[in-house]
Amino acid sequence: MMFSVVGFAAAQADGTYALVVKSAGNPFMERVREGFAEAVEAQGGEVIYRAPAEPTVSAQIAIIEQLITQRVNVIAIAANDRDALQPALQRAMNRGIKVLSLDSAVNPQSRMVHVNQADPELIGRVQIQAISEMIGGEGQIAILSATSQATNQNLWIEYMKDELKKPKYEDIELVRVAYGDDLRDKSVAETEALLQTYPDLKGIIAPTTVGIAAAARVLSTRNLGDEIALTGLGLPSEMAEYIKSGVCEWMYLWNPIDLGYLGGETAVALDNEVITGEVGETFEAGRLGERKVVETLSGEGTEIMLGEPFKFDQSNIDEWKDVY
Repeated sequence: MMFSVVGFAAAQADGTYALVVKSAGNPFMERVREGFAEAVEAQGGEVIYRAPAEPTVSAQIAIIEQLITQRVNVIAIAANDRDALQPALQRAMNRGIKVLSLDSAVNPQSRMVHVNQADPELIGRVQIQAISEMIGGEGQIAILSATSQATNQNLWIEYMKDELKKPKYEDIELVRVAYGDDLRDKSVAETEALLQTYPDLKGIIAPTTVGIAAAARVLSTRNLGDEIALTGLGLPSEMAEYIKSGVCEWMYLWNPIDLGYLGGETAVALDNEVITGEVGETFEAGRLGERKVVETLSGEGTEIMLGEPFKFDQSNIDEWKDVY
């Protein structure tokens, strides 16, 4: 069944909409919160924002249980684990609460739909293509990820490894995938450990905004910007100085404010039963225009796509550093 609702921005969102993110103090998630609140509050809804002190599954489960007790209308979650949240989220849906994931997905049994920032295959492959160009197609590289259970990170890394199987990358060796848990100090420590363990390291990919900023700080402090290449996914506001100095030639991301906004619009659409998360449904996502529910690349569950990753370099970083 297909729904197409024009002017959906006028729909009522008179309930309570909860956004549960990975952890507190994450600048990317703060921008997601901003967009989510913009969409929901413009339509009359109330936003509850929950950010655990640590990026753990147990902390998110405790938050979900609280939200069930509060009888919120919708839970939108950026998951710390794809599968472990299933029992709690299923309890929420059994109580009539609409559930969606965004940024980092839960499995299809734990949600009605996922809001995806960009094609995960493209995100993964483009970062390998970037680091290969930066290091001249040869040398050792490492990946500095978030948590080992983060759904989006793991999927991107799978595509990175698959991209590396191509003959043109035969002279590039992935020596390690390190995990900074989206914590600044741990990401700094993991970067330092990579440099000490692999003295011939030529490049680092950090597909996490916390990780890439931490790695850039280490490389800048140690004056290694000319020796070790860095790319990944970063916030322009945090990475502008490193892109200008050449520590990071270029990086990628999407607009986290728009990601949160699309999540908020999706939450309202689910709550109003404009969509149910079935393939082919469409709805008007406010200032982002019409969006369509599609099948995921894996064929498991459905998603709504925000767009393609955007490249930030010295030519455009000043335009974006004050935006987010």
